[in-house]
Amino acid sequence: MIDLSTLRALEAVDQFGSVVAAADELGFTPSAISQQIKRLERQTGVELLERVGRGVVLSGPGRLLVAEGAVIAAQLERLESDLHAHAGEAVGEFDLLGFSTAMRGLIGPVVADLTTKHPDLRIQLTELEPWDAVERVATGQGDVALVHRWGDVVLQIPDHLERRVVHHDEAEVILPAGHRLIGRKHVTPADLVEERWIATPEGTICRQWLSRMYAGTGGLPRIEHVSMEFESHLALVAAGLGIALIPRLGRGPLPEGTSAVRVREPVPSRQTIAIWRRSQDSSPAVRAVVEALVAAGQVSVKVRP
Repeated sequence: MIDLSTLRALEAVDQFGSVVAAADELGFTPSAISQQIKRLERQTGVELLERVGRGVVLSGPGRLLVAEGAVIAAQLERLESDLHAHAGEAVGEFDLLGFSTAMRGLIGPVVADLTTKHPDLRIQLTELEPWDAVERVATGQGDVALVHRWGDVVLQIPDHLERRVVHHDEAEVILPAGHRLIGRKHVTPADLVEERWIATPEGTICRQWLSRMYAGTGGLPRIEHVSMEFESHLALVAAGLGIALIPRLGRGPLPEGTSAVRVREPVPSRQTIAIWRRSQDSSPAVRAVVEALVAAGQVSVKVRP
C-alpha cells in the first residue's frame, strides 16, 4: 500500500525542481528525500522521476501520483476535521503562520487566550512573509495563516483555500523631530518626492506598495536605508536618517520627537486576511483560531485613533 506520508517528498521535488531544493525546504537531507521516493517506487512498481540534464522531473506516473495523492490527502483531512467536529473540541497540534506586525498586534494576545480556553490545543507560531505563508498553507505545511494585501498589490491565493478578512489597517508616514511636514493633517506622495526613505527590502509587499504609491509622481521613492523590521524603522527615523511608512497594527509607541501623519491620494491601506484549506473547514481548531482572530481584529479597529 502507498504510504501517503512520503508523498510530500515527491511533491516537493516537483515544486522546487530538485532533490536538494526539496530537502532544504522540508528540513531533510537529500539522501532522506531520495530514500522516501525510492520507497514509493518500490510500492508502486514504477519509476517516479526522470533525469533531465543534471536535474530531475516527475515521470508520467509520478505526476499522476502527486495529483491523485493530493486529492486523497484532502479527503483524509476533511474526514479528520469532520471527526474532530463530532468530538466538538479544539485539540491537537496546530501551525499558525503570520507576518511580523500581526504577530505583535493580533496573534500573540489571541494565542495566549486560546491556549487557556483550549488546553489540549498546542499552537506553534511561525513568522513568514505573506507569499511564503500562502504556499505553506496551500501545500499542507500550515493550518491557518494571517496574510496582508496592500491595495492593488497582487497576492495570489489558490482556489482550494478559504479566506476571511480579519482586520483593516492603515499605514502612516513617520517623521523625525523638526521635519518640515510636522503639523500637517495629511500628506500626498507629491509632498514626499524629495524625501529619504527607510524601507523594507526589495521584493517585500510593503516595499512594492511604497513604489506603487509614487505612481502619479513620475518617479520612485528614494530609498536611503533598508531594514526588515518596522521597530528598526522607528529607531532610524528618530535618529533623523529619513522617514518611514509604518502600519498602525502592531506598532508600539512612537519614539520621542517623532510624529505620524496620514497619507492621501492614495491612502496606504491593507487587509489582514486569515486563510486555511477548505478541507479543514469543519475543524474545531481552525474555527476557534479564525473566530478569535476576527474578534481581535475588530477590537483593534475600534481602538485605533
